[in-house]
Amino acid sequence: MTYQMTVSPDFAPELIAGWYIFNTWLQKQLGEGIHLELYNDFKSQREAIRSDQVDIIYANPFDASMLIREKGFTALARPAGKQDEAVIAVKAQYPADCVEDLPPGIRLAFTDDPDVHLMGMIMLEAADLNADNTEKRVVDSYVIVAKQLIRDEADVGFFLKEAFDNLSNFTREQLKVLVESQISIIHHSLLVGPRLAAQREQIREFLLKMSADPKGVGVLESLGFQSWENVDQEDAEFMIDLMDTLG
Repeated sequence: MTYQMTVSPDFAPELIAGWYIFNTWLQKQLGEGIHLELYNDFKSQREAIRSDQVDIIYANPFDASMLIREKGFTALARPAGKQDEAVIAVKAQYPADCVEDLPPGIRLAFTDDPDVHLMGMIMLEAADLNADNTEKRVVDSYVIVAKQLIRDEADVGFFLKEAFDNLSNFTREQLKVLVESQISIIHHSLLVGPRLAAQREQIREFLLKMSADPKGVGVLESLGFQSWENVDQEDAEFMIDLMDTLG
């Protein structure tokens, strides 16, 4: 049997090769066939999840809720030292220096990354802004969000902080950060589905030992990770409850 693996579409494009390397490494460790399928957007990935076409997923925290509570997935591990935070930015010349300066009617640019959108909208509440008094522009990537701001096609952009930090220096110099979230406990996680229930503790052990193995270290570096750390059920449930509360 060949299992299906996928990755949350908000990962940096330069890490595509790294996820194929990780998939190959995991197949060798597990002695099972695993096919890596990458989706261009969250909608198509969620359709695959709902159709039971996913067995292993590096999931964003918003989708982790649905995977665990509706599809019987189990969270195994997360990248050590990496949290999901959001950035609200504008063009460098935009006449606002903090969120409270933003007026009603602004044009928002963001991707369909659900947790970043959620955090961004929460931070806009400081200016009494919400879905009813702003315009939405959903685009395919954080690079396009930045371009929308620079070209005056949008006023305010939501970014995953890691994605914002990975923009080129030239692009970042044309932007101004108004606020960053500091939640600290929201993160992506690697989850496995019911068809891999019998192997999940074995997979968890492989992940947690990666940083002690020279080949594993190379695979981690290709993903931009230093190591994996354990996620137990209590940790996962706490994060899901938090996401539900924020939503």
